[in-house]
Amino acid sequence: MAKKPTQAHMSKSWSRSRPQAYKEMKKTQMKYYMDAKLIEVGVEPKAVIYRWRVNQNGTQETWTCSAYWGESKEKLEQQ
Repeated sequence: MAKKPTQAHMSKSWSRSRPQAYKEMKKTQMKYYMDAKLIEVGVEPKAVIYRWRVNQNGTQETWTCSAYWGESKEKLEQQ
């Protein structure tokens, strides 16, 4: 029997020169979408720890939203 996942990740890329308001709007949209996907698979979004990472590469930047629950959340909290 396969072990159920206890984390999910979503990334979006755009130009680094985009206004901060655009980036914040996209961040809000990504969190909303992540919450909806978690609900679809039976994970309560309020029981999740979210972490954000921004990687810059030339004129582009990639924002990654990571959600951790269950065993992954416990490991993260112990660190």
